[in-house]
Amino acid sequence: MSERAARKETANVVWSGSWVAERLGVALVGNGKPDGDRELKDLLGLALRRNPKRAHLLVSNVLGKHVPQKPSVVYGVGFELGRRVRELLGDAEARRAVVLGYAETATGLGHAVADGLGVAPYLHSTRRPVEGVERAGGFEESHSHATSHLLLPEDPNLLAGECGPADADTDAYADAPLVLVDDEFSTGNTVLNTIRALHERYPRSRYVVVALVDMRSPADRGRLTEFAAEIGARVDLVARSSGTVTLPEGVLEKGQALVTAHEGAGSAGSRAAVEQGRRPCTRVDLQWPVGVPDGGRHGFTPAHRAALEPVLPAMAARIAASLGGARRVLILGFEELMYAPLRLGAALEDHTDAEVRYSTTTRSPVLAVDDPGYAIRSRLVFPAHDNPADGPGDRYAYNVAGAGFDAVVVTVDSTADTPELHAPDGLLAQLAAHTDHVLLAVVPSYVPSYVSERQEPPMLPEPLRGPAFSSYAPDEVGWLLQDLSGTELEAPTEEREEAIQSGGAHYAESLPVEYQPSAQYQSLFKAALDLSAARVARAVGTVTETVLAERGARPVLVSLARAGTPVGVLMRRWARHRHGLDLPHYAVSIVRGRGIDANALRWLAAHHDPADVVFVDGWTGKGAITRELSAALDGFGGFNSEIAVLADPGGCVRTYGTREDFLIPSACLNSTVSGLISRTVLRSDLVGPDDFHGAKFYRELADTDVSGHFLDTVADHFDEVVDAVDAETKELLAADRAPTWEGWAAVERISEEYGIHDVNLVKPGVGETTRVLLRRVPWKILAKRGAGADLEHIRLLAEQRGVPVEEIDELPYTCVGLIHPKYTRGATGADGRAVESK
Repeated sequence: MSERAARKETANVVWSGSWVAERLGVALVGNGKPDGDRELKDLLGLALRRNPKRAHLLVSNVLGKHVPQKPSVVYGVGFELGRRVRELLGDAEARRAVVLGYAETATGLGHAVADGLGVAPYLHSTRRPVEGVERAGGFEESHSHATSHLLLPEDPNLLAGECGPADADTDAYADAPLVLVDDEFSTGNTVLNTIRALHERYPRSRYVVVALVDMRSPADRGRLTEFAAEIGARVDLVARSSGTVTLPEGVLEKGQALVTAHEGAGSAGSRAAVEQGRRPCTRVDLQWPVGVPDGGRHGFTPAHRAALEPVLPAMAARIAASLGGARRVLILGFEELMYAPLRLGAALEDHTDAEVRYSTTTRSPVLAVDDPGYAIRSRLVFPAHDNPADGPGDRYAYNVAGAGFDAVVVTVDSTADTPELHAPDGLLAQLAAHTDHVLLAVVPSYVPSYVSERQEPPMLPEPLRGPAFSSYAPDEVGWLLQDLSGTELEAPTEEREEAIQSGGAHYAESLPVEYQPSAQYQSLFKAALDLSAARVARAVGTVTETVLAERGARPVLVSLARAGTPVGVLMRRWARHRHGLDLPHYAVSIVRGRGIDANALRWLAAHHDPADVVFVDGWTGKGAITRELSAALDGFGGFNSEIAVLADPGGCVRTYGTREDFLIPSACLNSTVSGLISRTVLRSDLVGPDDFHGAKFYRELADTDVSGHFLDTVADHFDEVVDAVDAETKELLAADRAPTWEGWAAVERISEEYGIHDVNLVKPGVGETTRVLLRRVPWKILAKRGAGADLEHIRLLAEQRGVPVEEIDELPYTCVGLIHPKYTRGATGADGRAVESK
């Protein structure tokens, strides 16, 4: 975009500084050019700070911080400044230069300047200390409300000017020029503080200061020259525009009085407004490239730039695919995280016909006044959500409320993807009160490699999400698993059973061949779903309401993969549909005899309060997994071992939707009703001590996938079961729900009566019986006499596998599946169809 077009884009009929100028007598004076005053006012508006050190705030129209602007304009302005610096230095010196940007306002601008140079590494100061990263320096920003800046480069030689390519002559990179980038150059104090601090530690002969606007007074202009002479270095200045701010006597006191008089105006993010307007948030899986930093906090090299550029279009396309029919879209960055959302926004402009704008949240408190002559028209206030070192406090998003955005894409790093972000008064909820669609894109927080090497155990990856892993939408569930899709793990059912019962292998070390349902079985599944969907919806509502009543309004749902995962998704949908809650949901692996995935628990503890975690499963059989979880959590403080289940026919848990043993259609199939994910795998040659357990994504089964159909069909009944859910929940909360373990006693009795003598081979309940028929070698099925439609699919599967169904009267379950107790090929036949009598 041309400079003239950019000015036209940002210009207002009323100058956005006139409100302050008229009341305080503050004036912007151009650099003496014929159009200098107009150019300056096109670039800058005025607002009032809530800051005792400086009354006014210069609000840039092209920085992308307080005023939403086209991302291509924001990036283009910084990139062009970088080109000017390269011309000033010459190609040879530009290759040796290092670019330093200022937190938080200029982190994106500085990065764009570094891109304009094209060959220079980039670092920005930060106010976020990172454990394990040594400081390479720091400085103070005297007029800011948050003053301390830290310098935390991954490469300790970066600021020493010895950061050339690995095969380069290091001496040739000594005394490299340092390019310092800030949004405005007003008094020059910040730059002088920086250069003084760095020059004492890393002296060099040349500095270049870059700013959007040079607003120094005549008195301040001479200070830079004097300072350069004092330290014996050359200091150049490159600015897009220049001028001065004239301030009358007593402006600070008058400004504070104005702030006091107008405090509260324009604060669109009241808690009451949020409660009335909350909407669900959609998570977008960016698939950020591995090894590319989220920004310049620890340094960003030309090699990182080369890795990022080719994947930006694909990431933008993923965002575009989630926008629906949005016509006016805001990409909202997060404090120091300005560059990643800026580049995503610029790429998005090429992938959508929608109008795209970009701005970021901020720590800076600024008065909002809804007047066209004032630069900050509205203000959203929300709690900090990245566990800042200086403690909790308010954060702000300006000019978002009332700006007509029908979609906002919130972009944060993973450190900031916390419960506070998703809380009822958090940023996502604040935005949902003012736009139709809120999307969340999370960039992995970069940790320097030497910190990762020191950590015991090392950093774990972010959860896998659809559509890259599973057919579920990315916001429905995050899988704390590793993807083993490229590994051959399937073995014939007969071979697996022989190995399992002989002790030669554990059931979690291989996978059964995925059952491919016949047309008859698929029809039966659909009929069963139509018959039981309302019943499932009622159980979903009841268990979710019980969890919300007893475990707090912001539980973190953690389903036990894979049977628990569809239930966790449905519970999340109920909470969103009924209460507007956007509950986090993850899936983890638990293996009988091996325990729960300890690394998944470690990840959860690092990202959430363990006390908020609610484990979710589909149903209970005899309660083996309930006991397994309780034992596994003994070594992990803070987690509650109680499981919430849809159905508890075994009487094993306190939190359930029903204790009836009925057909839950998600038990009828394997991966094709569970997001196309296999059961989990735990094998020492595939899963190391610092890895998540594994699973496969069966992309090739997409044509037969009914995962979404199952969820949608059940969710369609939510409204009709609300009254029944409320009544059942009230009754349950007042009842004695202590586990009876009735199911376990029944299993022990059946094991002895049928001469099995191993409770692990007795699988009670409709869900467990279905599993026996789908992926084990069944011996026989015990069915309660008179059981009706809940057993139609059981009878069909038993017929297909040549397994007898024995009807009995005394049975606490609808059915029980018995795995063959003396499995050999001779006893059952090579295909597992023949059976040995009792």
